[in-house]
Amino acid sequence: METNNQGTRRKFIKAGGIVVASSVLATAGGLFAKEDEKKKDDVAPPEDLMREHGVLKRILLVYGEALRRMDANEDLPPEPIAQSAKIIRDFVEDYHEKLEENFLFPRFKKANKLVDLVDVLLVQHQGGRRLTDITLQFATSQALKNPDDRRKLSDSMRQFIRMYNPHEAREDTVLFPAFRSIVSAHEFDSLGEDFEKKEDELFGNDGFEKMVDKVAGIEKQLDIYDLAQFTPKV
Repeated sequence: METNNQGTRRKFIKAGGIVVASSVLATAGGLFAKEDEKKKDDVAPPEDLMREHGVLKRILLVYGEALRRMDANEDLPPEPIAQSAKIIRDFVEDYHEKLEENFLFPRFKKANKLVDLVDVLLVQHQGGRRLTDITLQFATSQALKNPDDRRKLSDSMRQFIRMYNPHEAREDTVLFPAFRSIVSAHEFDSLGEDFEKKEDELFGNDGFEKMVDKVAGIEKQLDIYDLAQFTPKV
């Protein structure tokens, strides 16, 4: 026969077990929720590379505006060109393209897929660096006043724009979409983490956002930041 004390003790243990179980479930639920939130915030490798192409595209528009002013003999300070070329060197060539060269290109070659495209893209990376060297060299007030140096600067930017418009378009529509098919799901997710770590290592937290802000600042210097000005009047 169960005494009152035994019954009370059993109820207490049962209640305690429910509390512990509820606490464990709540903790686990919180962990799962945080993990789900983290997954939502994670950027897949192709998406990461594509949004970095957006930074490159905006720099190409800066170069285009600089060329328009040079052709029209309008006022053009050298700083926006120099700052843009520095972003190209630091963020696009030394970071973004290194990710492609170290993590994507070798895997495509190993899988024997899109090898011809990868070979051309690599050669273009190397050519782009040579053009950026020239742009950095001649993006000065003195060079802008010298007809020969001014021509070298404009030629370097024109060639850069001509090459990188199709370059990034081919990567966005052919190379990046094919990447998932040549790696496992685990490797795909792991590379996303590797990309994020490298970005943080080179540029600190929110490195991409910092670069977008820098580009926006350059656009404001040239009065091309306001998107509405590009809407056609038809």
